[in-house]
Amino acid sequence: MKIFVCIKQVPDTTTRIKLRDDGNGIDESDIQWIISPHDELAIEEALRLREQQGDSTITVLSAGPERVTDSLRMALAMGADSAVQVDLPGDGDSTMNASALAAAIRRLGPADIVFTGKEAIDDGAAAVGQALAVLLDMPCVTVVNGIDYGDGAITCRRDVGGGSIEVIESPLPVVVAAQVGLNEPRYATALNIIKAKKKPIDTLTAEELGVTEANRKTRLKNFELPPPKQPCRIIEGAPADQAKELIRVLAEEIQAI
Repeated sequence: MKIFVCIKQVPDTTTRIKLRDDGNGIDESDIQWIISPHDELAIEEALRLREQQGDSTITVLSAGPERVTDSLRMALAMGADSAVQVDLPGDGDSTMNASALAAAIRRLGPADIVFTGKEAIDDGAAAVGQALAVLLDMPCVTVVNGIDYGDGAITCRRDVGGGSIEVIESPLPVVVAAQVGLNEPRYATALNIIKAKKKPIDTLTAEELGVTEANRKTRLKNFELPPPKQPCRIIEGAPADQAKELIRVLAEEIQAI
């Protein structure tokens, strides 16, 4: 099987985001970059599938500038066979990224299965997986937290809320977007991280893939940080006095009741 995994490099959730002076983007100078957590689930699922299907290869792709190679090397350290940087601007939107990734997969394929995360934790767009499926003319199953692999088909489970489980069967090839609960991603060992630094990473340019600014459908500008949180206020005293004071504050000062 030819297995492809599309990952996105995102700021670590502990990073304190700062804006550029012109307000038109994020200051990337002090950002610690990581693989988006849902994409780690996608990598892990590809590795587990390869363990079942011995004659399989895993190619991991990431669209973005040169910095994404760090995340690609981490995917190699986890166990992927090869990695490809799809050279695009860091602010490429979902349509541009999906167009380039689809073109790369067509060039490297044919694919038997494509894994993605259900969404990236930076923009939460949850659009690339579905767009990939359209561009590759494949079925797509999203928010997947369980998969059974059969002969030429897969059966996916999705938690749709209220204790209900949706079961979807799809033929291969297919695009699958991973949700929390699908698996537990493995840690890359220190030895494998060192080995991954020596492995080659191929690069495909936007020009090679026929992707231009015309593929971009959205452009973000005028970034603003959320307002600072109000300081916490501690109400002292006995429980009965605290309750009375809390009601007074809610009614008179905050006017919430």
